[in-house]
Amino acid sequence: MNFVERTLSNLVNAMERALYAEELAKGNGLLQRLDPRIKVAGMLALVVAAAMAHRLWVIGALFALAVTMAVASHVSLGTLARRVWIAVLMFTGIIALPAPFIVPGREVWRLPGVGWPVTAQGLASACYLVARVETAATLSVLLILCTPWSHVLKALRVLRLPVVFVVTLGMTYRYILLLLQTAHDMFESRRSRMVGKLDGPERRRVAASSAGVLMSKSLQLSGDVYSAMLSRGFRGEVYVLDDFQTSNLDWIMLAVFVVLGSGGFYFGR
Repeated sequence: MNFVERTLSNLVNAMERALYAEELAKGNGLLQRLDPRIKVAGMLALVVAAAMAHRLWVIGALFALAVTMAVASHVSLGTLARRVWIAVLMFTGIIALPAPFIVPGREVWRLPGVGWPVTAQGLASACYLVARVETAATLSVLLILCTPWSHVLKALRVLRLPVVFVVTLGMTYRYILLLLQTAHDMFESRRSRMVGKLDGPERRRVAASSAGVLMSKSLQLSGDVYSAMLSRGFRGEVYVLDDFQTSNLDWIMLAVFVVLGSGGFYFGR
């Protein structure tokens, strides 16, 4: 594929992932049935417990719990592997790669050819970093996949997060989808008028001009949207029509989250 076709394919894939999350949040799995406030508080407790744990088996148990909740919520493990586990492993692995060589400690091996010493403490540090990030990212993605975005934002306001922070998150999410659609329309229009493949300089020119046009449109649109919001009574707070209702299942799961989070803190010391 040429440059324009690859760009279109990537834009479509990004929008498909957003639509997949919206559809999955409407499902009938375990996490989908819970009150968003319970999910936000419970996932936050588990993420903090994983980040503060100093024992690998505790982090592994929390990761196994996240996988279990994913299965119970009808979230595909293949989706988690592609979107979370592989990406996080590559990104965090690059950050953790120097640790076995620069962290002082007991030498367990030497890298052939260069003779760099590998320490047990360095390997442990790298394993802790990767395990913590994988677990925290899995729990966070489960929350987003199993909860409509507007409900997540309302739950954050219930937990007394600053309104500026919540409104910025909400507008950013909507703007990303809008900009993706705008960019898709721009490249689709260009492809319909293009014959043959673009050479290197022309691809760079198209990319630069498209970025400039997209930025200009986004700036103009942001002013228009804000003016429209003010004319409709916006004064800083965003209201959602859906009311949260706490059921017996929510209270049971809240107790489960509290027990698991407390257990993670206690055994992970």
